[in-house]
Amino acid sequence: MLPRSPLLTARLCLRPYEPADAHAFFALLDSDRARFRTSFPDRLQAVRVPTDAITALQAFAQDWESGRFYVFGIWHRATRDYLGDICLMPQSRGQAEIGYYLAAAAEGHGFAREALHAVIDFGFGPVGSQKLLIRCFVDNARGQAVAKAAGFRPESPPKRPQWFRATEATSNIRRFWLSRDE
Repeated sequence: MLPRSPLLTARLCLRPYEPADAHAFFALLDSDRARFRTSFPDRLQAVRVPTDAITALQAFAQDWESGRFYVFGIWHRATRDYLGDICLMPQSRGQAEIGYYLAAAAEGHGFAREALHAVIDFGFGPVGSQKLLIRCFVDNARGQAVAKAAGFRPESPPKRPQWFRATEATSNIRRFWLSRDE
C-alpha cells in the first residue's frame, strides 16, 4: 500500500481527500454539474446529495488502500482554495489512466498542467506504471492541449475499411499516451 502523502508543486497541494473535504468536494461538483455531465457522469451519479460526498470520499480511501484507484484533491497552496481533482487508475500490463477536472473559475491558469506533471511523476514513480493514458473528447481542445504540453502523444485513429462510409460512427474520444521511456 502506498502512503497517503500529498504531492506538492509550486502552487498546488494534491492530497488524498479527508472526510472534512466532503463539503468542498460536493459544492464544486454541484456548482459545475451541467459542465461535468458529459465527461464525469459516474462521479455525478455517485454524488447527488451532500451525504453522497462523504460516501465517495470513504470509497476513495478504500480504493487507495487496495491500490485500485488514487484520487487527489487539488488545493491552491497560498489560498487553500479547492480547485478540483485528479486521479490515477492502474490498469493491466503496467498501464494507468489519468483523469482530472477543475472548477470553471480555476481553468486557464495552468493548474491542470501543474497537477498533471505531479501525477505523471507519481504514476511512473511510486505506482510503477510504464505507460499513462489520458482520454479527451474530440471537442475538448483545452484537455488535449494539457495532455500534449505534458508530452502525451495522440493515438492514431483506427483505419476504417474502405467500404465503411459512416463518418458519424467514428469515435468522439481521443486517446493520448505517455511512456516511461519518453
